[in-house]
Amino acid sequence: MRVIVLGAGVVGITTAYYLARDGQQVTLVDRNQGAALEASYANGGQLSYSYVVPLADPGVWTKLAPWLLSPASPVRFRPQLDPQQWRWCLRFLAACTSARSAETTRHLLRLGHASRRLMRELLVQQPALDFGYANSGKLVVYRDTAALNGARRQVDFQSRSGGDPECRQQVLDGAACVAIEPALDRIRREIVGGVHTPSEDSADCYRFSVGLLDRIRIASPALCCLFDTEIHRLRVRRSEIVGIDTSRGRLEADAYVLATGTDSARLTRPLGLSLPIYPLKGYSLTAPIADPGAVPTLSVTDFQRKMVYARIDGRLRVAGIADITGYDRAIDPRRMATLVAEARALFPGAVDYRQVEGWAGLRPATPSGRPILGRTAYDKLWLNVGHGALGFTLSLASGRAVADLIGGRPPWVSLDGFTLPGVAP
Repeated sequence: MRVIVLGAGVVGITTAYYLARDGQQVTLVDRNQGAALEASYANGGQLSYSYVVPLADPGVWTKLAPWLLSPASPVRFRPQLDPQQWRWCLRFLAACTSARSAETTRHLLRLGHASRRLMRELLVQQPALDFGYANSGKLVVYRDTAALNGARRQVDFQSRSGGDPECRQQVLDGAACVAIEPALDRIRREIVGGVHTPSEDSADCYRFSVGLLDRIRIASPALCCLFDTEIHRLRVRRSEIVGIDTSRGRLEADAYVLATGTDSARLTRPLGLSLPIYPLKGYSLTAPIADPGAVPTLSVTDFQRKMVYARIDGRLRVAGIADITGYDRAIDPRRMATLVAEARALFPGAVDYRQVEGWAGLRPATPSGRPILGRTAYDKLWLNVGHGALGFTLSLASGRAVADLIGGRPPWVSLDGFTLPGVAP
């Protein structure tokens, strides 16, 4: 079967990997000059299989005013003359309830735990894949008691929800947090506690994507990669996709997988298919480590600041911020300055701040925080979109499930909660 995968980020590449493994003839199409050059390029580097609390939770209501009023807020909203933005924001606020957040968490945990099992399998099957992987464990630190109490309730909820027995989470006091991660000693008096999850990983998403694509090329010489190729529109006849119009002309196949991130809504809108996806602009910096003893070995999340820190080989990756400001990919110097200031405050001598590499990317987010996977109402068109900040984390399970469906098999992991309304998986 000929399958065209639209989008060569981590989600598109993992989909292509499982399709090629099934013997499908795969073509990857992407507008960039190479793979994983947008949201997958320099993300936070965390594989958070068990820490999947959606941004849309009841706590948003108390944070809304500070987020909107502070220029240094971790979440910033800049109104656009774009009904899609306002529609997304209203649906996001509607999802900020205890019931919706709990439901989303249960679904994301299922997909996250499936991805962890597939990552362990992939590491065995592809020992030459070099992407800075480490089973580092993750520590989420809290600076106020109310937030820590909320985290404790979340851990209790997740333990009652069942799932992967490999996932063990422990709520720690401030002293215990510093004991397991001494690099946090500078803010020991500010930390009231944290959640430690030993089973979480860290890695370089870009290197993973490019390396996995190389493995596909070796195993499947028929793989075709069409980079520097703009995707103009999906061609439809009656209820069937019959081709893709691109800057290289029309492309045709037996199946089409949409994995184009924030561009997905634009491509499906002319079909009458409204995907609730909008970009949340995130930032990161990467800098060489100057003092290994001053850099965390655990993957660390500062909950209040919405900042993440991950050691990837000899570099520190610092990422965060969610700007709801449209489709502009330019780096805002003020937001980069916020990242540098936060990193310096926690780890002042840890890295060489003269060699900071800055990055900004658009995370394709749904209001609830759940990706959209599986069939559409159009024959031959499949979706693997809307992963938000969890694209790297959920990519393996998402790609495997979509490849299973295209191959005529039940998905390896249930897609309950991830499909379009009214469309069976």
